[in-house]
Amino acid sequence: MWYNPIMMWILRSPLHGMLSGSTMIITYTGRKSGKTLSTPVNYVRDGDVLWTISFRHRTWWRNLNASPVTLRIQGRDVAGVATAITDQQQVVDCLTAYLRKAPQVARYIGVALDASDQPKPQDVAEAAKTRVMVRFQLS
Repeated sequence: MWYNPIMMWILRSPLHGMLSGSTMIITYTGRKSGKTLSTPVNYVRDGDVLWTISFRHRTWWRNLNASPVTLRIQGRDVAGVATAITDQQQVVDCLTAYLRKAPQVARYIGVALDASDQPKPQDVAEAAKTRVMVRFQLS
């Protein structure tokens, strides 16, 4: 996307505080090319685990199969292991947990919230059809 270089510049600069509470840079090795690649993504933290969502049609997450990564989080680099989750039911479960931690994301992925700000299960199931979850275990 055209704005990724701008986002990465900000996240690597002293201005990172504007974005780094919910956006990080993932650096990984391409499985076919062997090149070092980086991309900014939004995340939700759950202890020593970070989660992100991607569309299935995007390709960056396909490089992550219990793969070592470097994450630029809140102005510093941290090592981790990334795993892409593609199983439909697991995506539903992980996406539900993600939206409970970050309900403000629900509207961006087409999930309605009920009266108590919980994601509606049928909407989550529908959203999961076109998405994957990526789990980052910090080292």
